[in-house]
Amino acid sequence: MNYTNDIKNYIELEREILSHLDVEQINAALNLLDETRLKKGRIYICGNGGSAATASHFQNDFNKGVSEYIEVPFRFCCLNDNVATVMAIANDIGYEEVFRFQLRGNLEPNDILVAISGSGNSQNVLNAAKYVKAQGNKIIGLIGYSGGKLKELSDITLHVPVQSMQITEDIHMVFDHLMMSVFYKYLCGKEHFKE
Repeated sequence: MNYTNDIKNYIELEREILSHLDVEQINAALNLLDETRLKKGRIYICGNGGSAATASHFQNDFNKGVSEYIEVPFRFCCLNDNVATVMAIANDIGYEEVFRFQLRGNLEPNDILVAISGSGNSQNVLNAAKYVKAQGNKIIGLIGYSGGKLKELSDITLHVPVQSMQITEDIHMVFDHLMMSVFYKYLCGKEHFKE
């Protein structure tokens, strides 16, 4: 079987979408993340499925990758990483509460939420975002497709305008590594390709 045309089409669509990303929103996200770091606020992050893996990857890249080289570290807290807690909330209360429940009593004034949902309509992510918004805290939304309800709730939107979950999730990881690379340069004095 020859898949070369499909491979080329996928790569070409990814290139096209990358060329249409809102650079000003990425810049705004970088600034909010750094402001939160300097205020020693927590950056809560969450998502489902592939977006859960992206959330966990963000925490790793910022809490270890960047923070290893700076005096005031990032304080990412991935809400989907404690499996026992997530399962207990899902079983006893409901899956739609797995993120909001963890924020109750923990969210402080300088904290923000990075909410990841390809569709922008994942109910558990929306419930967390609504809670954060009601407390007066800020939200960075990583979304795809039309942006869904999360687009309206977010203060900053890193939107991947494509009808493909795979390319949406690919580019959400690009956001992580792009922002990590910028911080490596400006906060750590390191080029992204060096250790």
